[in-house]
Amino acid sequence: MTTINGTLQGAGLRIAIVASRWNDTIVNRLKEGAVDALRRTGVSSDDVTIVHVPGSFELPLAVQKIAATGKYDAVIALGVVIRGATTHYDYVCSATTSGISKAGLDSGIPCLFGVLTTENIEQALERSGTKAGNKGEEVALAAVEMATLLKQL
Repeated sequence: MTTINGTLQGAGLRIAIVASRWNDTIVNRLKEGAVDALRRTGVSSDDVTIVHVPGSFELPLAVQKIAATGKYDAVIALGVVIRGATTHYDYVCSATTSGISKAGLDSGIPCLFGVLTTENIEQALERSGTKAGNKGEEVALAAVEMATLLKQL
């Protein structure tokens, strides 16, 4: 039996982070968590590229374009979508989720979903570095693990 696992040894990996400017107070906290996690795994700051897009709806196109370059070992998408009184939330969440997933499948590059989809601002704050940890950090660790895993396959 052979078992293959990714590692959290990020030295030499090139990672792109695509971050939404909408809800930037929360997204900046996610971005800080992601950058810190990448640094702790050994990813050099020179090997991290940060790209900003207007909102979460725009994340998939930028993620797809970056992944298609082949310059990066993983792409991390960070954003926040907070439910409002209309169905807009459902459309943005659906398009963002499927677009980021498709970018990864089409490119063969791990494209990680670090988009908070919450009912309210309190939940978003909790998931960006307070009670529920920092989801930006978690997705960055998953990016390193997936990038190192795919190098072995």
